[in-house]
Amino acid sequence: MLKPLLWIIAASQLVLAALTLFTPLQFFGWMGLTVPAADNGYMIGMLGARFLAYGIGMAMLARSAQPSRFWIANMALIQAVDLGLALVYVGLGLVPLAVAAFPAMNAALFTAGLLWCLRGAGLRAA
Repeated sequence: MLKPLLWIIAASQLVLAALTLFTPLQFFGWMGLTVPAADNGYMIGMLGARFLAYGIGMAMLARSAQPSRFWIANMALIQAVDLGLALVYVGLGLVPLAVAAFPAMNAALFTAGLLWCLRGAGLRAA
């Protein structure tokens, strides 16, 4: 289960990287969020660099004979924080459920899957 999950997460991170690097402001609009001011594209692009690095990292883990427990737990933490943010922003009425539902569901499934896989053997410590 771990390898396919890592490939799916890698793909999702790489898609987010492409969108935040090449169409950052439009991406917010497509998501149903308020389109930020043009100069915010700079910060969003820097976020895109992190999506790119994590996407490549998850692909490398998926190819590894013995994936790193640390990096799997690290991505589980990112996904758990993403889910928590979705719950808070929807709960406060700042983001509609229709906007947050798909990313939040992905975050919930990715977190649960990664935590489940952390229980297994065959992972290296770092």
